[in-house]
Amino acid sequence: MLGLELVVVLGAAVLVGNVLGRRFRVAPPVALLVVGALLGLVPAVRRTQLPPEVVLLLFLPVLLYWESLTTSMREIRTNLRGIVLLSTVLVILTAGAVAITGHALGLPWGPAWALGAAVAPTDATAVGALAGSLPRRQITVLRAESLVNDGTALVIFGLAVGLTVGEEHLTLPHVGALFLLAYGGGAAVGVAVAWVNMNLRRRLDDPLLGNLVMILAPFTAYLLAEMIHASGVLAVVVSGLIMAQVAPSLIRAEHRRQALALWPLATFIINGALFVLVGVELQYALRHLSRSDLRDALIAIGVVSVVLVAVRFAFLFSSAYLIRAIDRRPEQQLRRVSHRARVVSGLAGFRGAVSLAVALSVPATLDSGEPFPDRAFIVFVTSGVIVATLVVQGLLLPGVVRWARLPRDTSVDEEQILAETTAAEEAIEALPQLAAERGTAPKVVRWLRQEYEANLATVRARGAGTDDDPALLHNRHYTELRLALIANKRATVVRLRDESQIDDTVLRRLQAALDNEEVRLAGREQVE
Repeated sequence: MLGLELVVVLGAAVLVGNVLGRRFRVAPPVALLVVGALLGLVPAVRRTQLPPEVVLLLFLPVLLYWESLTTSMREIRTNLRGIVLLSTVLVILTAGAVAITGHALGLPWGPAWALGAAVAPTDATAVGALAGSLPRRQITVLRAESLVNDGTALVIFGLAVGLTVGEEHLTLPHVGALFLLAYGGGAAVGVAVAWVNMNLRRRLDDPLLGNLVMILAPFTAYLLAEMIHASGVLAVVVSGLIMAQVAPSLIRAEHRRQALALWPLATFIINGALFVLVGVELQYALRHLSRSDLRDALIAIGVVSVVLVAVRFAFLFSSAYLIRAIDRRPEQQLRRVSHRARVVSGLAGFRGAVSLAVALSVPATLDSGEPFPDRAFIVFVTSGVIVATLVVQGLLLPGVVRWARLPRDTSVDEEQILAETTAAEEAIEALPQLAAERGTAPKVVRWLRQEYEANLATVRARGAGTDDDPALLHNRHYTELRLALIANKRATVVRLRDESQIDDTVLRRLQAALDNEEVRLAGREQVE
């Protein structure tokens, strides 16, 4: 299939999958998987195989970078110990449990460990798509776990494949050196790329050039890390987390507006395309298995899926009790979560694109020229496990969340009210001095003070939760009238263009200004 045809088919599949998901109230990833599986019935689509490097080097850096930029660093610091345990110890235990299971089902140890490494890491994009309704702390821990655990899984996978093809030797110092290189090297590359990124962004005035640097950053971090055999995943994550901290005071507003218009759409399309490709890959792998192998593979999918959930639940509960026995500090007691919340976290361990890419990275042949043992089996079982976790756990999660009766997380709204109130109060306080320094006319100062005081009254009324407050009514009427005036102005400039009194270039300039004002008034600009 030609590249252009593939782009059109994937784009249409993403559109149809999301529309159907919303129409039938099914999580979009589940609908996209179904659409992908149906597309896989078309021979031309099924024969189109993307190299695993495309997923690892083209899709993954973008998704990881955006997840890093939009993850709460404060929550990561608060829950760092749990995140580290989930992204290292749990991944190793999960890969080992799946390897033992796979070996019991007939796989040699090397391919069994390769399968375990493929399905061990959770997927950040799947977690974000399916677990977005959880409290902030819980979703941050799940996302951070998914961002970091890929590095651990890739080290295990490299060892498993290396041992199978005869390129690796398994000794404790060697394995320790590989983990040190993966994490230490990846973090160092991420810091270096973030430093270059900061210096370039500080010097570039053109928003297009600034955002080109932003687009290059995740690919550069991933590529440099892979060149020194470090974790490209960790390099991208570290670079993104650093930029998330420095960007608010470093990057200009016009750069940020342009980025916020580009990245959400790009990640939405890439994420949707990956879920479709998982469904297509399931059909492809299905065609490469004999009837007896298919029966064994279906059994393996069910058993491995149960093992993944069982290991995750066992680790979450046992590690919690172990930490409680060791760490009795008061601040540790404040971070405890309920058993019901832990059940929700256990069910939210979704697998996704990283697992598929890892499975597809299994080499086709050994050094001797013989086929890699059970490669088609590994790819099919990994694809099936991804589907099982997304469909079964994805459909069960909303009901489990309702059963858990998690407390409503109002911290984001409360902190937003605090920030808006404090910012407005300090702006009003600084207004006389700033006006004096700039020689601003008194009439302008009075006008700005009235505007800021009205805004402050509105914010305070929202914080108090009184919908009938006069300040809120005033703001609502003001916004409705301003939006109506904007619509009137837009109709006027369109009419002037249609009458050939102004050019399309002038229309686009005025329309951009009106659009910015409308979006700001309507409050549709939100970044999680």
